[in-house]
Amino acid sequence: MIRQMSSTISKYQPYLAGLNQPGKQLVPDDWTFDIANENGRDELRDARLMHAVLPSKLKVLVLYGSLRQRSYSQLLSFEIARILHHIGADVRVFNPHGLPLKDDNSEHHPKVQELRQLVSWSEANFWVSPEQHGAISGIMKTQIDHIPLSLGSVRPTQGKILAVAQVNGGSQSFNAVNTLRLLGRWMRMHTIPNQSSVPKAWTAFSPEGRFLPISNRERVVDVCEELVKVSCLFYGKHDLFARRLLSQEEKENNNKKSD
Repeated sequence: MIRQMSSTISKYQPYLAGLNQPGKQLVPDDWTFDIANENGRDELRDARLMHAVLPSKLKVLVLYGSLRQRSYSQLLSFEIARILHHIGADVRVFNPHGLPLKDDNSEHHPKVQELRQLVSWSEANFWVSPEQHGAISGIMKTQIDHIPLSLGSVRPTQGKILAVAQVNGGSQSFNAVNTLRLLGRWMRMHTIPNQSSVPKAWTAFSPEGRFLPISNRERVVDVCEELVKVSCLFYGKHDLFARRLLSQEEKENNNKKSD
């Protein structure tokens, strides 16, 4: 069990490396710990207390859309994961390296199976994409393409909460987040109203990959806080929102066919 837990941390929680933890502060200037943890300034106290009364930790999957060695969407996704982690959530970040393009046989690929298992595991998602040619990146779209609307009788994304953000190489734009919102709607997810767009991302991060204290950083914090609050309000009500007239009729028809 310990070995399995360690493997999960190293594979899906690389953002924890060198991160401040209660009773073991490793980085004196870890702004995410300072702002979000009860042992710091605890500025996200409302979200933390809402999360604290849940029967289990909120499961959040973070996807980012770049394979570059210094990927700004990855750096932003790590900072987002740290904020959510300090609020109390169980956060996993998917690494898209090795993910194939979608074709007739790709559903059997190990990376595709891994992604689908993470989506099914999650209760909320945070998607972060660079904007390229006025849209989301190809690797971001590939990840979403591999997430089916249904897996047998299970709809892995329906009713789950989604937050979106983007990074830009130039001036601020919202094309990528608008596209992510559209995709989230088609995936039957509830996308929160708030969003973040980071302009000139190459100026927004330190050489160590930490988000510099700029105004856009506060917006990212706001989005994280809102994701947790909305997820807490929806927690335990997935079946209620999934139970609709058409879905009930579809279920009844399937039952008749199996009789």
